[in-house]
Amino acid sequence: MDRAVVKILNVVGARPNFMKIAPIVEALQRRPGAFDQRLVHTGQHYDERMSLTFFRELGLPRPDIDLGVGSGSHAEQTGRIMIEFERVCRDERP
Repeated sequence: MDRAVVKILNVVGARPNFMKIAPIVEALQRRPGAFDQRLVHTGQHYDERMSLTFFRELGLPRPDIDLGVGSGSHAEQTGRIMIEFERVCRDERP
């Protein structure tokens, strides 16, 4: 009997998220065929180059999905993340 592939959405936004998710992404990549892993970036950094630096320095692949939240108050960013992430979850069905 074939085992179902598990779909996982890894979400990164702020620097601490990048640091925490890097070893998880690496571990899942070592099990090809077991996981359908998607990297979701909130896009909340004001400077895209800063985010790209985190991806590069931590050996993370480019994100599969960018929520494009951008700047704003904490409440505005949180609201946009929730709205966009709900859409992603409906589409991706992790």
